[in-house]
Amino acid sequence: MLIKEGHIYNKKRFWAGVLLAQFVLFLILSKIDFAVGIFERIFEFQKRIHQHIFSIIPFSVGDIFYIFLLAIFLFFIFKIIKKRSRKRYSLKLLILLNILYFTYQIFWGMLYFQKPLLEKLPEKEINIEDVKTLSLEYLERCKKTRTLVQEDQNGVFIVSNNLPVKEEILKNQTQLPAYLNNKKGTRTRAFKSSLFKPVMSYTGILGYYNPFTAEAQYNAALPSTYIPFTLSHESAHQLGYAREQEANFIGFLIGRDSKNADLKYSTEYFVLKSLLNYLAEHDRKFAETILENYSIGMKRDRIAEKLFVKKHEGLFNVFFRFTNDLFLKSNQQEGSITYSYFIDLLIRYQ
Repeated sequence: MLIKEGHIYNKKRFWAGVLLAQFVLFLILSKIDFAVGIFERIFEFQKRIHQHIFSIIPFSVGDIFYIFLLAIFLFFIFKIIKKRSRKRYSLKLLILLNILYFTYQIFWGMLYFQKPLLEKLPEKEINIEDVKTLSLEYLERCKKTRTLVQEDQNGVFIVSNNLPVKEEILKNQTQLPAYLNNKKGTRTRAFKSSLFKPVMSYTGILGYYNPFTAEAQYNAALPSTYIPFTLSHESAHQLGYAREQEANFIGFLIGRDSKNADLKYSTEYFVLKSLLNYLAEHDRKFAETILENYSIGMKRDRIAEKLFVKKHEGLFNVFFRFTNDLFLKSNQQEGSITYSYFIDLLIRYQ
């Protein structure tokens, strides 16, 4: 019995050491451009395989995987609490953590250390007057495009069919500027409505990319103003853009000149809101003037968004915003409520 316990203890030390070694190894590799480039090529290979396989299945395989994983973790924790099985299941938990961490880094984590898109654009300081000019431009764009979209019985923008939006996104992925984008679209429709949408509405999470299955999940319960751009944003992750604000920028490029009015309006509306969020910190009065000049339809859309947020706000939302903020910062990104990097990309591109 003592020999067996000693054997388990040695194995636990070994796997704990392997996990620590992985942390150190991937940290070192993240500083080496050549190594990061290898992970980019690995991603290009695996995304095609995963998107092709999992797009055939109509529901979110990634969500099923997460549910299964959560069940395993809860089972392991239950076993670890019990003294009799603690050592054996703490060893199994260590092995599982090693496998998950390694797979995550190989398939996705190292992409956070790619060359920033900012370095591919001309240098330009953010000037508040430029932001104001751009916000006026996107106000007019939104007003014009808003007249082309459908409304529900309450006069609020509605997307009656997401399929044309998804097809347009995949087509526009292939038309991104070559000097900015070196990634290849798969033309595979791997967008999935999340199985967690009742919970997601309370977290503030609009969508997410599953690195284990390469599926783009979105919350289908969101107001329609969010959905097309969320799909575009998640498709940017599918291309291989890990940083959140870079995915926003690529999503913007995909939707900016779209022939699909739903995608175009959702994209322009996202850009306008981002500009106003930035302006609210520097010239609140100007931002309020822009809001006052929304078209009647845009004002109805804004009220619908505010009602949705108010209905689902609470401690759950605060907790997820906080944890998501920590996750972003741990991957060398700005926090979830900071848009200056996206605005910087936008100003330089314009």
